[in-house]
Amino acid sequence: MEKNSKIYIAGHTGMVGSAICRYLEARGFKNIVSRNGDELDLRNSQAVESFFKAEKPELVFLCAAKVGGIKINSKEPASFLYDNLMISANVIHNSYLHGVKKLCFLGSSCIYPRECPQPMKEEYLMTGPFEPTNEGYAVAKFAGYKLAYYYATQYRMDTISIMPCNLYGKNDHFDLEKAHVLSSLVKRFCDAIENRMDSVTLWGTGSAKREFMNVDDFAEAALFLMDKWENPEIINVGTGSDISIKDLAEKIAGFAGFKGKILWDHSMPDGMLRKCLDISKINSLGFIPRITLDEGIKEMIKTYIDLHKCCINS
Repeated sequence: MEKNSKIYIAGHTGMVGSAICRYLEARGFKNIVSRNGDELDLRNSQAVESFFKAEKPELVFLCAAKVGGIKINSKEPASFLYDNLMISANVIHNSYLHGVKKLCFLGSSCIYPRECPQPMKEEYLMTGPFEPTNEGYAVAKFAGYKLAYYYATQYRMDTISIMPCNLYGKNDHFDLEKAHVLSSLVKRFCDAIENRMDSVTLWGTGSAKREFMNVDDFAEAALFLMDKWENPEIINVGTGSDISIKDLAEKIAGFAGFKGKILWDHSMPDGMLRKCLDISKINSLGFIPRITLDEGIKEMIKTYIDLHKCCINS
């Protein structure tokens, strides 16, 4: 990547897109193009075509997506499937039509089968059915990856598709209807302390295990792969280690200072029982994440407390 390359980050206001923006700007990349959702609806084919025709970006990071936790994924599968299908199709197709030199498609570890062997190797893709609680999102992300792959194989377009584990960090949101598990737990325990609650009830059994990576590490990995990876097949990006939701909840509660009981509602779903990526491919290229989970959780707690204070004082 050249410092003067014109780079379009689709989804620059989201957690991942904003992290990539920060990473690029910190390293002297100044020719960055972006549009927020009000300025450009990526589900609108004509609007996306007009944008690409006018801006002619050289490199594209496709980070834009409708995302959320298990609750909203289960509630709105059609929306997750439609929105993410349209976003991927419009951005990938117009990247090809308007001569983009390289496109990075952001996938998700949820595209792996529900009963996938662990850790999940790239070749395990499509060896079993998706996890039902996020099937709409998973189908769309799988289709986006395949579209990028087929544009590479049919039209010789330069694409890469990176599959991250669960991400968290700066610019994450704490809306319990939409939040991912780590940020939602931070909010639940911080709010419980403020409200002097004796207990917090969480979904499921706590036995499901997840792998977490700080979004700043992921942004570094994405830029690393744009330079080093020349294969349209998927490549996993993560830490290579996971933690049970029960242990994660206890860790967050401890760092936040919550002294009450943690209860579990066994009538609610756990989701996929384990999702841990095999990261041997990216490790062999020389990338190792830097930020520990403990460091990341402490930063998330501080971020939420600061945001909460701002909301109260505003």
